[in-house]
Amino acid sequence: MKNNLKVEIVKWIDGHTQLKNIREKVFIQEQKVTPQLEWDGMDEKAIHFLVFKDEEAIGCARAIVIQSHMQLGRMAVLKEHRGQGIGSALIEKSIVTAKLNQLSAIHISAQCNAIDFYVKFGFEVMSDIYLDAEIPHRDMTLEF
Repeated sequence: MKNNLKVEIVKWIDGHTQLKNIREKVFIQEQKVTPQLEWDGMDEKAIHFLVFKDEEAIGCARAIVIQSHMQLGRMAVLKEHRGQGIGSALIEKSIVTAKLNQLSAIHISAQCNAIDFYVKFGFEVMSDIYLDAEIPHRDMTLEF
């Protein structure tokens, strides 16, 4: 993977320190999401994607399998590492993982400012705009 990036699949018990660090910086500090909303009790049931650049954890996403699809969320990249392909690496890894597990789709609740990013991977908008943690979102789906 380019620029010494490595995307690993981790369980919460193994990666919680790094995952919490990234999500606290991006969602709680930067985007002002309340801790009560961020820590929703679903992390232990999920699989997590963790991006490393030269051994430093710099990005993450969370996937929960529901029936035949993956619900992808909590995608975060540390501010100083944005624009370097980390988000793309996370999406690519989630697509490969979903296909390997014979899932039929990936669903996301996308922040509106990231819609164009997801469209590049084939995601389609499936809902009107709604607020989640006071941030405008739209549901999107990528079907296989």
